[in-house]
Amino acid sequence: MTDLMTEVPAVGSLHSLDEHRAAAADPVTLVKQPVPGTGVTAVTLVDEPAPAPLEEAPAEEGEAVDRPDNPLADWLTVPDAPVLPAWARSRASVQANAQALVRLSWWHTRYHGLRVPKYLVKTVALAARGFYRASVGLWPTLSAQDHTATVKALKAQCAVRPEDVELAARLQAAHAARTQTRRWRFGMAATAVAAAATGIALADPALQTGIAAAVVAPLAHLGRGKDTKLLDQGAPPLRVDMSAQQLNDALRAAGLLKSGRAGEDEKDAPRVSCSMGPVRDGRGWAVIFDLPRGGGKTASDVLAKREVIAQELGVDEIQVIMSRVRAAKGGNAGRVSMWVADDDPYLGTPNPSPLADAETFSVWDPIPFGQDARGNRITVPIMWQSMFFGGLPRRGKTFTQRLMTAAGLLDAYVRHYVADGKGGADWMPMRAVAHRLVMGAEDDAVEALKAMLAELLVEMERRFALLRELPTSLCPEGKLTPEIVRRYNLPVIFVTIDELQEYFTAMERDDREQVINDLCRIARRGPAAGFISNFASQRPDADSVPTKLREIITLRYSTQVVDRASSDMVLGKGKAAQGADASVLSEEHKGTGVLVTGPASYVTVRADYLDGPGFAALCARGRALREAAGQLTGDAVGDVTAAADAAGVKVPALLSDVLEVMRHSVRMFTPDLLAGLVNLDEDTYGDFNAEKLAAELTAAGVERKSKQVKISGENGAGYQRRDIEGAIPVELLLSREG
Repeated sequence: MTDLMTEVPAVGSLHSLDEHRAAAADPVTLVKQPVPGTGVTAVTLVDEPAPAPLEEAPAEEGEAVDRPDNPLADWLTVPDAPVLPAWARSRASVQANAQALVRLSWWHTRYHGLRVPKYLVKTVALAARGFYRASVGLWPTLSAQDHTATVKALKAQCAVRPEDVELAARLQAAHAARTQTRRWRFGMAATAVAAAATGIALADPALQTGIAAAVVAPLAHLGRGKDTKLLDQGAPPLRVDMSAQQLNDALRAAGLLKSGRAGEDEKDAPRVSCSMGPVRDGRGWAVIFDLPRGGGKTASDVLAKREVIAQELGVDEIQVIMSRVRAAKGGNAGRVSMWVADDDPYLGTPNPSPLADAETFSVWDPIPFGQDARGNRITVPIMWQSMFFGGLPRRGKTFTQRLMTAAGLLDAYVRHYVADGKGGADWMPMRAVAHRLVMGAEDDAVEALKAMLAELLVEMERRFALLRELPTSLCPEGKLTPEIVRRYNLPVIFVTIDELQEYFTAMERDDREQVINDLCRIARRGPAAGFISNFASQRPDADSVPTKLREIITLRYSTQVVDRASSDMVLGKGKAAQGADASVLSEEHKGTGVLVTGPASYVTVRADYLDGPGFAALCARGRALREAAGQLTGDAVGDVTAAADAAGVKVPALLSDVLEVMRHSVRMFTPDLLAGLVNLDEDTYGDFNAEKLAAELTAAGVERKSKQVKISGENGAGYQRRDIEGAIPVELLLSREG
């Protein structure tokens, strides 16, 4: 994973003497800095000047130096591997494993506690069997069977040798005496046991229990069989119980490992070598393995077989997280890092965005974006970047896109240009902040979008002209810097366009080509001048969003799509084959998508949650920050609703919404106005008709000087914007004009 995301510790990297010398010639320093408001530490590489060369002291006799016969040569290439297991390398992982141990112990306590009566019955049965075995085993001793065989054999010989009769008689008499003695001893012992049992029956119950256990336990032990198990072998229903053998079997079934030759022992078949694991890691299993050489398979082949491997492991592919381990982290072209979750890691309560409680934020810092499957915080630096969001409707695409804008709201030196092709309520709170706000994709809104892009291009060229004139001490790379932003009042510009396909489908061919070219220029050249493009669309095919625009976007995010081809349209050609496939997401994964940050860097992220009221609160906070910094400009200055809130004046919501629908028009037909209101808030205006709209506006203080309007030579029932504004307090209109 690139530096756009939380860094993962290197595993198994090698440090040779030559590498140390190369590092000394061109040193870098790892600087760790906390990201404000996120709890994340960002890792940055900072160049430092090379130190002055040191004079080498002459080697003394017998001193260990770098030579072939150096006895310490092997120590110089010891792998810098972690000394702790994967589950013990972070506080969160240790805590998660401790909680898992407590849950497992509690489960076993309940499981076996309910089976105590069953275990008592089995113990008594085993004790009875043990008593029987003890009795059967004791009888040969009581009957002196070890001597009986000798006596019987001697009697049989008496028929052949009469001289043995006397010896046989003596042996028989000795046998009888021995048997009688043993039976007397056994009888005395049985009597003592009976007396003890009588005494125990009259003793304290606690003593009875202890003695019974002391007697029953050894008898039950004696009565056990080879396969007898007193306790049931219960185990909690784990969905995944991965082992090295399962991993090899899954890879072999996926065609990534060769099968053994006919008649060859299974242990001689090609197998992966695990440099770590499989081990428990949080709520899943982690393993890092190398494919065997000679098989012709690479780590990329493993990533492409994600679905098959998941099926062989008995899990859903959404539970399998795989990535290549690059050389910088001790990897190679055949090393794969895989983590298999116990269950779906993207379900459950959404994670609230840390921006919701932040007072301010700097867009020069990485933006808190969400969490990956293992709970690691994902942050995304957006300076010098452009972004594209895609996916099916109602999967959280707009909510996720707004996270980037939300960060810009908390930075007073960010100027927002916003266009929403749908014209709904998602971006309506931006009225209080946006320098330019275009709502809808009607003819007047399309013209407003074209004018907004023209304004942006003029501003971009003005900035480049200024940056070229600045001294290199102030502008060393020809790019915007925080110091230049404040000294020359050049705020960072967010260009946010949602439902981009609505504008393209509403335009004529010439206008469409012109808008595409303008957007390409802004996305390609704008980042150096402080322009951050933030575009979103549904399935971006060649007609909705042209390829030449999509291909210059650096950061891409896709929620659920219908197939791999659609995923590649959003994330880039061939990304699904590399493992970045948004089509594996389901309807339940709202707010979850695949984030691509580079040619070979991607991660599935459950984006932070920021709902509509929370976004509106951030817009109000952003307006206050800009007013305090003198950065409130453009359309936001004349926003009637925000001005009314600041003045403590209550403006009817209907007036505010009608003015928003008529933002780009001085007059509008009644059916078009009703359609715009329904698109803005269907729950409120879904049952409005012409009569109800007129009655509500009259109640709000609107006086229509004419019920007919003329638009493009056509007359019809409608409204003039000046009539609506006539119901607004004069002081608010004056502040808006100012």
